[in-house]
Amino acid sequence: MQRTRIKICGLTRPEDVQSAVAAGADALGFVFYPASPRYVSAAQAGALMSGMPPFVSTVALFVNASVEEVRAVAAVAPFSQLQFHGDETVEQCAAIAAAVGRPFMRVLRVRPETAGADLLAEEARCRAASPLFSGLLLDTFVDAYGGAGKVFDWAVIPAELAPRVVLSGGLTVDTVAGAVRQVRPYAVDISSGVEQAKGVKDAAKIDAFVAAVRSADPTARA
Repeated sequence: MQRTRIKICGLTRPEDVQSAVAAGADALGFVFYPASPRYVSAAQAGALMSGMPPFVSTVALFVNASVEEVRAVAAVAPFSQLQFHGDETVEQCAAIAAAVGRPFMRVLRVRPETAGADLLAEEARCRAASPLFSGLLLDTFVDAYGGAGKVFDWAVIPAELAPRVVLSGGLTVDTVAGAVRQVRPYAVDISSGVEQAKGVKDAAKIDAFVAAVRSADPTARA
């Protein structure tokens, strides 16, 4: 049984990067969507990434960005993976990923009417479109881009898909252990749930979140 990977997203400060790395996060997310309170410029992100240790992934989150915009960020901030969180088509995601030579995750915002078959079909469509597709990130549908701190019905995730998805949407220190036990996702992704203010992380909450995930992993009972 695999260890659940952890992504801390929306980092804007060096001390928060250090806290996430020290806590054992596997990936750190940086938001390049100007309308977000967690937005960082390419130069800011490049500085934040400059002190990263090896084997911690850096994920660049974009919303409806052009190839040129993503290329400009990639030239300054050496991110290791793309995350598309807007209305991009699968073909657009594949083209941008190919242009910058990075794998990509595609965010699927789960609606109340979304069925498990819809998730499987979307994954198959993405895999057929590009060898750079790395997986789906499942978030809750809201009438806006980015997370809204709301949970969707995890029961909709097919058991055969769960080990490949990144689970997001309203996770907190108090709920993540239950989510990991129920879904058994490949990874979990959190932003607002470990903050003291928008864009400002709380080191104690990050530590508690990581500990909660680890307590729910199958290996914790081995």
